[in-house]
Amino acid sequence: MNAVIECLETRRSVRAYKPDMPSQEIIDQVIEAGIYAPTGKGHQSPVIVAVTNKAVRDRLSRMNAEILGMVTDPSRGKDPFYGAPVVLVVLADRSWPTHVYDGSLVMGNLMNAAHSLGLGSCWIHRAKDEFDSPEGKELLKEWGIEGDYEGIGHCILGYPLSNANPAPKTRKPDYVKYVK
Repeated sequence: MNAVIECLETRRSVRAYKPDMPSQEIIDQVIEAGIYAPTGKGHQSPVIVAVTNKAVRDRLSRMNAEILGMVTDPSRGKDPFYGAPVVLVVLADRSWPTHVYDGSLVMGNLMNAAHSLGLGSCWIHRAKDEFDSPEGKELLKEWGIEGDYEGIGHCILGYPLSNANPAPKTRKPDYVKYVK
């Protein structure tokens, strides 16, 4: 089987990570794949913010947990980033009509590249809510990101706590319709 197709078929979302930080070289390879994702008319509306600073990562986790309601529900009070040491925040310029699609393709490339390099990844939602908040807008300002950017997603990265790669769910029988 083609190695790319095999990677696409075997990638799974990882929800438990070792605390070990991947090397900068590996993180950069994942990011490189993200910046080569297709975008509407090649406009490149997305921006990737690579967060490896633990304090900033923990701040994003807290913000995400608050939106999810984890803070007010102690039974669910865990890290929404599952202990992953790296968060790649994908944002996209709202002024571009395909910004959500563009950012989504970046997320897909990031997750598939991570898997191909032996890392786990997972798409964590609520980035839109985070970066529409006053605290999120302040973070964007601190990071030097100006303009009207929408949070598309958080691609969390790290080494999986377990080497087990679960089998895929059975694909639904009517997933594809052929028109010949």
